[in-house]
Amino acid sequence: MPSRDLPMERYSSATRPVNSSWRTLWRCCVCVMLFSISTPLLQAQVISSRPNHADPDYPFNTPAPVKTPASASQFDQWRAQIKSALFIADPLPTLAPKSFGSFSPAPGVIAERVTYGTNFGMRIPAIVYRPTDSHGKLPAMVVVDGHGGDKTSWYAFYTGILYARAGAVVVTYDPIGEDERNSERKSETREHDTVIKGPHSPERMGGLMVTDVMQAVSYLVQRPDVDAARIAVVGYSMGSFISAIAGAVDPRIHALVLSGGGDLDGNMGSWDHSSKIMCQAGPYRALSFLPDKAAILYALNQRRGASLILNGAIDPLVARPHHFEPFFSDLRVRVAALTDTHTNLPESHFFAKVGHRPSWVTRQAALWLQNQLHFSNWSDAKINALGQTHISAWAKSTGAHINEGYAAEEREGGIRALTTDVPNVPWADLQVLPEPTWQREKERFVWDAWVRHALAADGIRTDNQKAFYPESH
Repeated sequence: MPSRDLPMERYSSATRPVNSSWRTLWRCCVCVMLFSISTPLLQAQVISSRPNHADPDYPFNTPAPVKTPASASQFDQWRAQIKSALFIADPLPTLAPKSFGSFSPAPGVIAERVTYGTNFGMRIPAIVYRPTDSHGKLPAMVVVDGHGGDKTSWYAFYTGILYARAGAVVVTYDPIGEDERNSERKSETREHDTVIKGPHSPERMGGLMVTDVMQAVSYLVQRPDVDAARIAVVGYSMGSFISAIAGAVDPRIHALVLSGGGDLDGNMGSWDHSSKIMCQAGPYRALSFLPDKAAILYALNQRRGASLILNGAIDPLVARPHHFEPFFSDLRVRVAALTDTHTNLPESHFFAKVGHRPSWVTRQAALWLQNQLHFSNWSDAKINALGQTHISAWAKSTGAHINEGYAAEEREGGIRALTTDVPNVPWADLQVLPEPTWQREKERFVWDAWVRHALAADGIRTDNQKAFYPESH
């Protein structure tokens, strides 16, 4: 099967020389590693292949639709097994939200600086957008970034301002390894992609990322201004993968928008072969015990609410494995067979001549979200009357940063985003913790500390952990 990106590195023990004092430990660790990954990898070898009559050169690598729908207890069991496979705590970690003040990034919008808890007693820094004036309970959204993205990314604060003006509370946060969760407070590092070769490091990384989404939902649920029945999660690229799993295991999520992804396939398919071992290939392979993991994940999502999948027709991550409309039509058939209903089947849409981008800031996505969340300041007519911003021109005129690799017209630079008056928000304004506080408490935030906690959770003592890092680290 084609890979989603670059050829996948082999997830195995390092081949570095070890001295005699390490030899026994190393052999034990290798045995633990092989045992822990052998079951999902062996199960992943059970590969399905079915004809794709609409695209004969690209057969489906998924099982045929089931003949008997799954029971409610079976869905509950699958949800519990997914959580267990990814080390997602149940109950979730203590939230303990803490405020660090607020500011106004644009007229009509307040941005709050907050932190709240996640795995291993660590913390998540977030910027939370809300309308300046509101009445009653508000719908809410969680933004889940793609690789290298964080709360300072242009699409994160643009989404926050756009939908706060619509009448929503919007959480944007730093994924592990980025911005305030990076030991040098840097963005676009992709630090979480560093392959840590602990027994369950990829599964724990995937579980952390899903937990972070669920903790954002928990944060919103406890706010007095949020309607807990109207919470959406929007995920881009890597964030689409993480959000799809979060939606499958968290029934509190009412609506899901996945952009630049969402095309979950079968065993040894493009997601299993992703070069992103820690956040994609490893976690997805860990779910290979599911008889049809893509259909089951979307069936679990179907049971909690609606899903919209937005992709570009020339996005190589979707186009290379030929995950076009026939792929999604087949997915819907398999999901409906599992649940015995056509309600809330995942919707899919392809934008012509468009590549990899976060399309939930477009008019089409806003209309769909309006139908799901019912923003108090918007209506379909108001959305259709809003102007649009060409993002590459906006970035040039405002000084907003777009990563050079994503600024092309077919990618993020070419987006026509709703409304015409979203300002650039300076990096400094989007920092939650004052520098002295962050320096004092950063061990509760950064990737390095998470790695130590994750290895310790797998029984590896601190003085032995360096053997599980890449040689270049």
